[in-house]
Amino acid sequence: MRAVLVLLALVAVPASASLADQELQANPIRKVVTMLQAMEKKVAAEGEKEKELFDKFMCYCKNAGGTLGKAISDAEAKVPAVTSDIEEGEAQLKQDKEDLKQAQTDRASAKAAMAEATTIREKEAADFAKEKSELETNIAAMTSATQAIESGMAGGFLQTSNAQFLKKFVTNKEDMNDFDRQEIVSFLSGEANGEYAPKSGEITGILKEMTDTMSKSLADAEAAEAASITSFDELMAAKTKEVNALTRTIEAKTVRIGELSVEIVQMKEDLDDTSKALLEDKKFLKDMDKNCATKTAEHEANMKIRGEELVALADTIKILNDDDALELFKKTLPGAAASSFVQMQVSKAKQQARALEKLTQAKSKALRPSAGLDFIALALKGKKVDFGKVIKMIDDMVAVLKKEQLDDNDKKEYCAKQFDFADDKKKGLIRTVSDLETTIDKSEEGIKTTTDEIKALEAGIKDLDKSVAEATEQRKEENEDFTELMASDSAAKELLGFAKNRLNKFYNPKLYKAPPTTPAPELAEISAHSFVAPPPPPATAEAYSKKSEESNGVIAMIDLLVKDLDKEMTEAKTTEADSQADYETAMKDAAEKRALDTKTLTDKEAAKAQMESDLETAKEEKGATTKELMATEAYISSLHGECDWLLQYFDVRKEARDGEIDSLKNAKAVLSGADFSLLQVKGNSLRR
Repeated sequence: MRAVLVLLALVAVPASASLADQELQANPIRKVVTMLQAMEKKVAAEGEKEKELFDKFMCYCKNAGGTLGKAISDAEAKVPAVTSDIEEGEAQLKQDKEDLKQAQTDRASAKAAMAEATTIREKEAADFAKEKSELETNIAAMTSATQAIESGMAGGFLQTSNAQFLKKFVTNKEDMNDFDRQEIVSFLSGEANGEYAPKSGEITGILKEMTDTMSKSLADAEAAEAASITSFDELMAAKTKEVNALTRTIEAKTVRIGELSVEIVQMKEDLDDTSKALLEDKKFLKDMDKNCATKTAEHEANMKIRGEELVALADTIKILNDDDALELFKKTLPGAAASSFVQMQVSKAKQQARALEKLTQAKSKALRPSAGLDFIALALKGKKVDFGKVIKMIDDMVAVLKKEQLDDNDKKEYCAKQFDFADDKKKGLIRTVSDLETTIDKSEEGIKTTTDEIKALEAGIKDLDKSVAEATEQRKEENEDFTELMASDSAAKELLGFAKNRLNKFYNPKLYKAPPTTPAPELAEISAHSFVAPPPPPATAEAYSKKSEESNGVIAMIDLLVKDLDKEMTEAKTTEADSQADYETAMKDAAEKRALDTKTLTDKEAAKAQMESDLETAKEEKGATTKELMATEAYISSLHGECDWLLQYFDVRKEARDGEIDSLKNAKAVLSGADFSLLQVKGNSLRR
């Protein structure tokens, strides 16, 4: 009906005035050409933007591929190298442990040799002291006797203790001939008044000879003692040096074993990390090659389609700018003012076009597809009981005491090392507990943050789904409007065509088309009945003069209205196609964003689950480490219970044990026949 009313309004305007106004208006085809040129520029700009993005993506593919390839190559070379280093480290660790055990055995042997040498040296020194004391006592007694006889004081000498000692000595001396012994004993047994007077010269001669012999024996014994001391000192120096060297070796090996053990663990961790990274890099490279190839294919396809579109646009512009076409359009589309009621919405369309242009610029500057922009666009388009036996027992006891001392020494060394080890372990465990507490805090914070991110993602997906539903409903409404418009315009065109045909029947019979044999649509029938030609004039009336000129103007207006309806239908189809394409793009972008957000949500939930697992593991490890720390502290406490008494009374025990050993040796000497009477007392006096 709207079309009919417009038609009637046009009929009411004089033809001459309409033609004059058309001549004053711009040709509407220029608007079409301008739109095509804008489309051409937009397609070209999008092509340049896509090419720029594609070039950056390909640069990424090339550079990332090279870097990743080098990382994979380095990892493939590193894995066997680290594996070899681990095998060498474990072999070295095994050798170091064997060397440590051998060094400890050698050091124990060296200390045992030193203890044995010291025992022998002590025995030799004791024997020498005893021999020296006896020789010096004998020499002194004989020298005193010789001097007394030579000075005529023999009677006085016989009253001294030295004379009694000399008498006893000569009596017991086995290597002296009986004559000499008898002479001296007779001399020493004489009365003080001198009734017995053997030859004094013989006596002094015997005494001097014995003195010389014992002096020589004393000198020999002193030389032997000096030589023995020198040998002992040299042996002890060598053994001390050996023990010190072995101790340094033990300490160095102990440190090296610890360091090497740590290095092996670190290398194993490095090997594990490198192996995992290698697998990940290979997988990523494979996926990247596939993605790059896909992008290349997509880009080539897009460039081909865009090229075809540009050619089509250029050809269309050329056609529309052709002189003959322009001339034709001047005739068929005389002016913007006469392009019917559709032109009344030009101002609103321009506002939408400008807004869409700005939106398109915003989308072209976006780094990735944005469903939000798409929805706005849609909104704009509409979005451990005999003496022999006793002596053996003493020897056994001495051996036991020495072994106990050795055990105490070893125990003392063991305690010192274990205290150091336990203290170091305790400090390490304390640090580990602290680190685990930090890890737990970070994990809890990470879980909280991830939980918030998951909530945000879930909300975003929900909002996106809502937007998709709204856009779908909007698209549905727009499609319904389009369908209704197309139906209405088609009906209007049919009606206008019927009207034109009817006019031609009268004014231009040659252009008249007879109606089809099938009944015309009801609307057409109604329209036909509404425009039935008047009956012919009576035969007798004056010849009727047809208003051909006016009818031509009306028919032209009808043609113009038909073109306007065709244009409106074409624009509606284009708008519908563009809206549908934009809707499909928005749905695709929304689907990609939803898939990306869903994947991110899944990754976040997996990360959260991993963090919760790591948190639980950290808590369990903290609990286990805390228990180990408590066990270590209990061990340190047990070490104090085991070692403190020994360490506190070590010197007292050693001194007491040494005194016990000396007592046992003295007991053994007594059981072996030693005389600890006057001689021993004198000997001790001389030593003091």
